[in-house]
Amino acid sequence: MTKEILKFALLFVVLVLCQVVVFNHICLFGVAIPLVFIYFIVKLPVTLGVNWLMTLAFLLGLTIDIFSNTQGMNALACTVLSVCRQPVLRLYVPRQDDLSNPEPSIRTLGLAVFMKYVLTMSVLYCILFFAIEAFAFFNPLQLLLRIVFSTILTFIIILAFDGFVTPRR
Repeated sequence: MTKEILKFALLFVVLVLCQVVVFNHICLFGVAIPLVFIYFIVKLPVTLGVNWLMTLAFLLGLTIDIFSNTQGMNALACTVLSVCRQPVLRLYVPRQDDLSNPEPSIRTLGLAVFMKYVLTMSVLYCILFFAIEAFAFFNPLQLLLRIVFSTILTFIIILAFDGFVTPRR
Protein backbone atom coordinates (compact mmCIF):
# COMPACT_ATOMS: atom_id res chain seq x y z
CA MET A 1 0.00 0.00 0.00
CA THR A 2 2.75 2.43 0.95
CA LYS A 3 4.62 1.47 -2.22
CA GLU A 4 1.58 2.41 -4.32
CA ILE A 5 1.17 5.73 -2.52
CA LEU A 6 4.82 6.58 -3.09
CA LYS A 7 4.55 5.55 -6.75
CA PHE A 8 1.57 7.85 -7.34
CA ALA A 9 3.13 10.69 -5.33
CA LEU A 10 6.23 10.43 -7.51
CA LEU A 11 4.06 10.31 -10.65
CA PHE A 12 2.21 13.44 -9.43
CA VAL A 13 5.46 15.35 -8.89
CA VAL A 14 7.03 14.20 -12.16
CA LEU A 15 3.96 15.09 -14.23
CA VAL A 16 3.59 18.50 -12.59
CA LEU A 17 7.27 19.26 -13.17
CA CYS A 18 7.13 18.06 -16.77
CA GLN A 19 4.01 20.12 -17.46
CA VAL A 20 5.30 23.29 -15.81
CA VAL A 21 8.89 23.16 -17.02
CA VAL A 22 8.50 21.64 -20.49
CA PHE A 23 4.97 21.24 -21.82
CA ASN A 24 3.63 24.67 -20.83
CA HIS A 25 6.20 26.18 -23.18
CA ILE A 26 5.13 24.10 -26.18
CA CYS A 27 2.49 25.49 -28.50
CA LEU A 28 2.55 23.88 -31.93
CA PHE A 29 1.21 26.06 -34.75
CA GLY A 30 -0.33 28.40 -32.17
CA VAL A 31 -3.07 25.91 -31.31
CA ALA A 32 -1.77 22.58 -29.92
CA ILE A 33 -0.82 22.53 -26.26
CA PRO A 34 0.10 19.20 -24.63
CA LEU A 35 -1.82 18.72 -21.38
CA VAL A 36 0.04 15.63 -20.25
CA PHE A 37 -0.60 15.96 -16.51
CA ILE A 38 -4.06 14.41 -16.94
CA TYR A 39 -2.21 11.10 -17.22
CA PHE A 40 -2.23 11.11 -13.41
CA ILE A 41 -6.05 11.04 -13.37
CA VAL A 42 -6.13 8.41 -16.11
CA LYS A 43 -3.64 6.21 -14.26
CA LEU A 44 -5.18 6.25 -10.75
CA PRO A 45 -6.58 2.86 -9.64
CA VAL A 46 -10.23 2.18 -10.39
CA THR A 47 -10.66 0.96 -6.81
CA LEU A 48 -9.96 4.46 -5.51
CA GLY A 49 -13.06 6.10 -4.03
CA VAL A 50 -14.74 8.99 -5.83
CA ASN A 51 -14.00 11.43 -2.99
CA TRP A 52 -10.28 10.62 -3.07
CA LEU A 53 -10.25 10.76 -6.84
CA MET A 54 -11.91 14.18 -6.91
CA THR A 55 -9.62 15.49 -4.17
CA LEU A 56 -6.46 14.31 -5.91
CA ALA A 57 -7.67 15.64 -9.27
CA PHE A 58 -8.50 19.01 -7.72
CA LEU A 59 -5.07 19.20 -6.07
CA LEU A 60 -3.42 18.30 -9.38
CA GLY A 61 -5.34 21.00 -11.22
CA LEU A 62 -4.72 23.53 -8.48
CA THR A 63 -0.98 22.80 -8.50
CA ILE A 64 -0.85 23.27 -12.27
CA ASP A 65 -2.92 26.47 -11.92
CA ILE A 66 -0.51 27.90 -9.36
CA PHE A 67 2.51 27.35 -11.58
CA SER A 68 0.77 28.21 -14.85
CA ASN A 69 -1.19 31.27 -13.68
CA THR A 70 -4.47 29.95 -15.08
CA GLN A 71 -6.83 31.05 -12.26
CA GLY A 72 -8.53 27.75 -11.45
CA MET A 73 -9.25 26.56 -14.98
CA ASN A 74 -7.25 23.36 -14.57
CA ALA A 75 -8.66 22.70 -11.10
CA LEU A 76 -12.21 22.85 -12.42
CA ALA A 77 -11.49 20.82 -15.53
CA CYS A 78 -9.55 18.15 -13.56
CA THR A 79 -12.33 17.82 -10.99
CA VAL A 80 -15.00 17.40 -13.67
CA LEU A 81 -12.76 14.95 -15.53
CA SER A 82 -12.34 12.87 -12.37
CA VAL A 83 -16.12 12.56 -12.10
CA CYS A 84 -16.35 11.44 -15.75
CA ARG A 85 -13.54 8.90 -15.42
CA GLN A 86 -15.55 5.96 -14.04
CA PRO A 87 -18.37 6.19 -16.63
CA VAL A 88 -15.82 6.51 -19.45
CA LEU A 89 -13.94 3.47 -18.18
CA ARG A 90 -17.20 1.51 -17.87
CA LEU A 91 -18.00 2.45 -21.45
CA TYR A 92 -15.01 0.45 -22.66
CA VAL A 93 -14.69 -2.13 -19.87
CA PRO A 94 -18.28 -3.18 -19.04
CA ARG A 95 -17.57 -5.01 -15.80
CA GLN A 96 -15.18 -4.11 -13.01
CA ASP A 97 -14.21 -7.81 -12.80
CA ASP A 98 -12.59 -7.62 -16.22
CA LEU A 99 -9.62 -5.70 -14.83
CA SER A 100 -6.94 -8.04 -13.57
CA ASN A 101 -5.04 -5.04 -12.22
CA PRO A 102 -7.03 -2.03 -10.96
CA GLU A 103 -4.54 0.40 -12.54
CA PRO A 104 -5.50 1.29 -16.14
CA SER A 105 -2.61 0.88 -18.58
CA ILE A 106 -1.84 -0.58 -21.98
CA ARG A 107 -0.86 -3.85 -20.32
CA THR A 108 -4.00 -4.21 -18.17
CA LEU A 109 -6.64 -2.96 -20.61
CA GLY A 110 -5.07 -3.88 -23.91
CA LEU A 111 -3.90 -1.43 -26.53
CA ALA A 112 -7.24 -0.79 -28.25
CA VAL A 113 -9.27 -0.26 -25.07
CA PHE A 114 -6.58 1.89 -23.47
CA MET A 115 -6.30 4.04 -26.59
CA LYS A 116 -10.08 4.62 -26.64
CA TYR A 117 -10.05 5.40 -22.91
CA VAL A 118 -7.16 7.87 -23.16
CA LEU A 119 -8.57 9.50 -26.29
CA THR A 120 -11.97 9.99 -24.65
CA MET A 121 -10.42 11.43 -21.49
CA SER A 122 -8.18 13.74 -23.55
CA VAL A 123 -11.11 14.98 -25.62
CA LEU A 124 -13.19 15.62 -22.51
CA TYR A 125 -10.37 17.48 -20.79
CA CYS A 126 -9.53 19.62 -23.82
CA ILE A 127 -13.20 20.52 -24.34
CA LEU A 128 -13.56 21.46 -20.67
CA PHE A 129 -10.30 23.37 -20.47
CA PHE A 130 -10.61 25.37 -23.68
CA ALA A 131 -14.33 26.11 -23.14
CA ILE A 132 -13.49 27.44 -19.68
CA GLU A 133 -10.58 29.41 -21.11
CA ALA A 134 -12.67 30.96 -23.88
CA PHE A 135 -15.71 31.37 -21.57
CA ALA A 136 -17.60 32.25 -24.74
CA PHE A 137 -17.72 31.00 -28.27
CA PHE A 138 -16.00 34.12 -29.62
CA ASN A 139 -14.17 32.26 -32.36
CA PRO A 140 -15.59 28.76 -32.75
CA LEU A 141 -13.09 27.71 -35.42
CA GLN A 142 -10.10 28.66 -33.24
CA LEU A 143 -11.71 26.88 -30.26
CA LEU A 144 -12.31 23.75 -32.34
CA LEU A 145 -8.75 23.76 -33.69
CA ARG A 146 -7.31 24.11 -30.19
CA ILE A 147 -9.46 21.25 -28.88
CA VAL A 148 -8.70 18.88 -31.76
CA PHE A 149 -4.96 19.46 -32.04
CA SER A 150 -4.35 19.66 -28.29
CA THR A 151 -6.25 16.39 -27.90
CA ILE A 152 -4.13 14.71 -30.57
CA LEU A 153 -0.87 15.97 -29.09
CA THR A 154 -1.89 15.06 -25.53
CA PHE A 155 -3.07 11.62 -26.66
CA ILE A 156 0.21 10.82 -28.43
CA ILE A 157 2.38 11.97 -25.53
CA ILE A 158 0.29 10.08 -22.94
CA LEU A 159 0.53 6.86 -24.96
CA ALA A 160 4.29 7.29 -25.21
CA PHE A 161 4.52 8.10 -21.49
CA ASP A 162 2.45 5.03 -20.56
CA GLY A 163 4.65 2.83 -22.71
CA PHE A 164 7.66 4.23 -20.89
CA VAL A 165 6.23 4.09 -17.34
CA THR A 166 4.34 0.77 -17.39
CA PRO A 167 6.67 -2.12 -16.57
CA ARG A 168 6.80 -4.98 -19.07
CA ARG A 169 6.36 -8.57 -18.01
